[in-house]
Amino acid sequence: MRQTFACTLTALIITAASLATVTISRDAADPLTPARGVVFHDANENRVRDAGEKGLADVRVSNGVDIVKTDSDGKYEIGVDNDTIIFVIKPSGWRTPISEHQNPRFYYIHKPKGSPPLKYRGVAPTGDLPDSIDFAMYPQAEPEQFNAILFGDPQPRDQKEIDYIAHDVIEELVGTDASFGVTLGDILFDDLSLFEAQARSIALLGIPWYNVVGNHDINYDAPNDSISDETFERHFGPAYYSFDHGPVHFIVLDDIEWYVAEGQEKGRYRGGFGAKQIEFVKNDLAIIPEDQLVVLLMHIPFDEVHDRQGLYRLIEQRPFCMSVSGHTHYHQHRMITREDGWMGPEPHHHIVNVTVSGSWWSGTPDERGIPHTICKDGTPNGYSIISFDGAEYRLDYKAAGRPADYQMQIDAPEVVAIADVAETMITANVFNGLPTSVIEMRIGSGDWVRMASTLRPDPTYKRIYDFELSVTQKPWLKLPSPGNSSHLWEAMLPEGIAPGSHLIEVRASDVFGKTYSGQRIVRVTK
Repeated sequence: MRQTFACTLTALIITAASLATVTISRDAADPLTPARGVVFHDANENRVRDAGEKGLADVRVSNGVDIVKTDSDGKYEIGVDNDTIIFVIKPSGWRTPISEHQNPRFYYIHKPKGSPPLKYRGVAPTGDLPDSIDFAMYPQAEPEQFNAILFGDPQPRDQKEIDYIAHDVIEELVGTDASFGVTLGDILFDDLSLFEAQARSIALLGIPWYNVVGNHDINYDAPNDSISDETFERHFGPAYYSFDHGPVHFIVLDDIEWYVAEGQEKGRYRGGFGAKQIEFVKNDLAIIPEDQLVVLLMHIPFDEVHDRQGLYRLIEQRPFCMSVSGHTHYHQHRMITREDGWMGPEPHHHIVNVTVSGSWWSGTPDERGIPHTICKDGTPNGYSIISFDGAEYRLDYKAAGRPADYQMQIDAPEVVAIADVAETMITANVFNGLPTSVIEMRIGSGDWVRMASTLRPDPTYKRIYDFELSVTQKPWLKLPSPGNSSHLWEAMLPEGIAPGSHLIEVRASDVFGKTYSGQRIVRVTK
């Protein structure tokens, strides 16, 4: 899928002349110091450049604003200050080292004095700038067709909830053919001491795992935004960066802006990119061909970020660009249009990804002791698998602990009196439904009838919510109030149904070329 929903990627060769480097204004009291190094093919995989190991030409290296390319010998030079993370923009066909927890190590942190004292430990002092900051790379096959796993908001409060994630999601993904995975922020729920335990569990999948910073992954005792992600940096490196995999360019964004008002002790967050990050994206995109698919990964939904217009201007004329976020704890396909200030010729496809934690691990426990944690739009907790083929993509929703074909919930009464048939509403919640999806219903072998899209709370979720609310002594976390579902369709039962049991069938099709079906039995009485 793309903006115009069809394409074939044409490979282009990027030359050094295509590089555009832009430098934003910096504090004259903190001038840049040149950092130098080599990006090299680590033939023996010991992460040290040994004699005879060749440097790699035309690899992009960034300081979080500027981007340079390595020369023919793999050498680069770029400016740093006393709070800089230098990182390689991984090229297609290569991989970087990974940590014991499967997190890519594509960066070097330069903080001579380390992080300031915070509740959760940040980066230790790194000392003087090394003479050469070298980055090891290893060749790997990256075909045009590949899959990636997307986790929205696992958000565990403690080890018990990390275990929920392990049993509910990780176990069923062992042996996955995905090339890598991404957590779309809210890796944790405020307790940053759990970063390692959470990473250790996900690492059992055995694939590289990237991380987006979320509003629950920052240091709440930070006095300003610039040091709010110190603990995240210690574990995962830069809060924003980019990389290539196969024919696709990925940009991981930090849209958590931490603000402490003057005279206030406590801060708050809001959705924001900041000028420095937007400059990085500008420089990054300057060397990405227009017919290459660009995927933006963030936490807060794109159209809820206060300075999003600056980023809109950078991507809205690109024919192949989409974005994914988490944060809301429901699943939704949004088409960003001119009503939001978008000026592109086609709407921008933004996916608000289903969350692993659902409704924050709330609701009654199942037979495994894991809360059902259904999202407030009626979507079961789970994850997505996004499949790429050149510049085309397809997103598949997967409910945790359910078969892959469980894609809808049909709501209908158990029993309908024959006199009430024509007034009985059937509702289908198609979890991965888009605004353009076609949803149809039939009774038995009758004609297929188009169902109408509606915006209201999911009736199944509301019944669960009302029941759990009625229990006075509940040893589980309370579900959130029902919210409107963006993927709900409805139709009336047709007149003339005879008494007896009848099969309701619902089928759905979407622009990804996927079809889904579901069934429910309703009994009609005299």
